[in-house]
Amino acid sequence: MRPRLPAPGPLARPRGVLLTVCLISLATIWLCRLPKMCLSGEGSISHTVTHLTPPAHPPIDLSKADSPFISWPLARVCAESTAWAPGVVFVCDNNSGGIGNIRNYILTCVRYAIDAGASGLVLPQISTRSEKDLSNLMLGQRDFSYFFDEAHFRRSLHSACPQFTLYNTTADIPHAPDPFKAEMITPRNFGLRGGCDKRELNKHTGVFDKAFRKHVEQSAVDFSLPAPSLEHPRIIRFTWGVQWDWPVFRDGPEFASSYGGLLRFYPDILGLGQRAAGYMREYAMQNGASRKFAGLHLRTENDALSRWPKFDEQSGAYLERAGAMGFKAAYLATGNQTEAAKLTRAAKEKHGMAVVTKHELLKSHPADLEALKALTWDQQGLVDFVVLLECEYFFGVSPSSFSMTVAGKRHLKTEGLYTRPWRIGGDGDGRSWLAGKYEHYWEDWLFMFDSLWP
Repeated sequence: MRPRLPAPGPLARPRGVLLTVCLISLATIWLCRLPKMCLSGEGSISHTVTHLTPPAHPPIDLSKADSPFISWPLARVCAESTAWAPGVVFVCDNNSGGIGNIRNYILTCVRYAIDAGASGLVLPQISTRSEKDLSNLMLGQRDFSYFFDEAHFRRSLHSACPQFTLYNTTADIPHAPDPFKAEMITPRNFGLRGGCDKRELNKHTGVFDKAFRKHVEQSAVDFSLPAPSLEHPRIIRFTWGVQWDWPVFRDGPEFASSYGGLLRFYPDILGLGQRAAGYMREYAMQNGASRKFAGLHLRTENDALSRWPKFDEQSGAYLERAGAMGFKAAYLATGNQTEAAKLTRAAKEKHGMAVVTKHELLKSHPADLEALKALTWDQQGLVDFVVLLECEYFFGVSPSSFSMTVAGKRHLKTEGLYTRPWRIGGDGDGRSWLAGKYEHYWEDWLFMFDSLWP
């Protein structure tokens, strides 16, 4: 006869239960010793922690014209392209217009070159335009340093994307055809875009890499061409007008916020703009109680489109808002001297505000004034660009790519590397406001905000 076992009590538990409790306790203690696994004070464990604020990062103001280039977002994108093709070379020179258009064209073209797996890139050239007729965009090309710092571009691109070979000119491409000829493509055609508005940015960038490589392979078969190689390069040039094409936040805010830093202005122009910004602060002090000044971009030159906001719409909105904000001094960027004088008079008479243009500002600095006069109309616009980045509040107009780019670049001050897209229309971001229509995505050119590199 078996002995009777005592009834289970508080000290008598099945060994399996006790073992399970012990293992759970030991696991909990061990996991909480690991860094970043336990939430202090909450007593819970999680492998994924949701942060309401972005991780700490160095306080770099990316809205500055001379901000350092942060290379790791671009390096990450280049590292993700696994099919680099020797002999595929991109030429990014079919640009035109002012700094807003040309800057975005080059950046968009280089971004496509990365996805295409291009192993070569020709240092972009800059298309110039007539100073008398700004709508005449194709007067010829100047070298990269006409706008940008070549040494900075070379150094930054190589540090992030060493896969690229950067050629000085098309003549430096090994085994390039003579006379030179490149294959023209429109990247948005590499995707099924049925029913899309022709102006729409390319929502099919995710398939561009495969579609482009398929195009290269198939056309080689169709036209009996050898596979791309250093001995048989495949040279690609984009058609005109693809600068508003790539959804800039596709690669994340870190990429969108830092990528534009590849294109820093030519050092002499950058320095002149920074000195002008310093003179503007002195001017503001002389005309008010502080060194703060508003920045105005009046876009009424002879190439402005008829449906864009006119002088009265721009100037009236600028002065009303700037006056209500208490500004006593403003910097005016414009190429229309007649209407600059009209705005300056209205600002003084109606708001007691002193308004000055770059030429007037530099009259008391003869050496800088002569340096300014030696620049072309578009190069002088870069000086305006630098000063407008430094103002306390910026007033511009949409759909001017110049105004939009200034506002987008200034927006990077809000959250730096982790800045989200600027909310267009309304009261802006507290740093910039753009007059314009915000009712129709296509007719009012709002699609440009989705494809603009700040």
